Amino acid sequence: MNLTASLRSILLIAVAVSCLSAAVTVDPKLPDYKPVAGGVSGSIKSVGSDTMNNMMALWGEGFQKFYPNVQIEIEGKGSSTAPPALINGTSTFGPMSRAMKQKEVDKFVSAFGYKPVQLPTSIDMLAVYVNKDNPIKNLTLKQVDGIFSKTRKSGSEDVTKWGQLGLSGDFTAASVSTYGRNPASGTYGYFKKHALAKGDFKDSVKEQPGSSAVVQGVAKDKFGIGYSGIGYKTADVRAVPLGKTADTIFDATPGNAYNGNYPLARPLLLSVNFKPNQKLDPLRAEFIKFIFSKQGQAEVVKDGYLPIPAAVADHALAIVDLK
Repeated sequence: MNLTASLRSILLIAVAVSCLSAAVTVDPKLPDYKPVAGGVSGSIKSVGSDTMNNMMALWGEGFQKFYPNVQIEIEGKGSSTAPPALINGTSTFGPMSRAMKQKEVDKFVSAFGYKPVQLPTSIDMLAVYVNKDNPIKNLTLKQVDGIFSKTRKSGSEDVTKWGQLGLSGDFTAASVSTYGRNPASGTYGYFKKHALAKGDFKDSVKEQPGSSAVVQGVAKDKFGIGYSGIGYKTADVRAVPLGKTADTIFDATPGNAYNGNYPLARPLLLSVNFKPNQKLDPLRAEFIKFIFSKQGQAEVVKDGYLPIPAAVADHALAIVDLK
């Protein structure tokens, strides 16, 4: 099952209802994870999103505290690597920072006769980062399109100098130095669709192998700007407030992600090969139950992302017949 627009709406609405405080906390209605009698064993192989790489590692470490005999391997080279690995049987789970494309779903259906499942595990804010010394106050998505896109489908002017965005002093004549991800990345695809109106990136964007590398590039470049998940934010960069228009600018804060105001909030997904009307094997079932427990969602907070409420966790577990 793909993450449809309706399921994404359920996610955002449920989170808005369940998490009304400013602090990021785990929903107390989530269950405590309780290990099964006799334990589970085997190997888990995760192939997919770089954005979710650290979170998968934290989930793996937390899971191994209950089941030390379980072997876990994590490979995070981009969301586009998840569907082929699931189809080929070389992975147990496929973390993705975007919904599967229709052609990816079609290939999966061709191989198995049913659709893949994508479970919403957490929420990310895809941030536009600048160097901490950059005084830019905010940006519209149209301006972002002008900075990063060569096709500029939103109708923006071509932004190549910081002075075009109203900056003065050293920034007036300074060239905008852009950093981004490679095409294998779900973040690349999400940003292309939602920030660039499906336009093409400029050839000058410096493609980085991972989310952390984008932030590191901007941190070292006074005139740099790049996009990456909020979980990779450091003290050397600043997440620029964004808006669809100049009148709808919002900071990248939990509250603005939960209520849908921040324009680049997105669910982070776990892709699973689940055959309808059949039970998951105990290893996969318990790992999924751990993710949607208090302990699993506490790891989400630790990694800098936003946890989901019990209502969304219940929905996700029901999809794979674990409720």
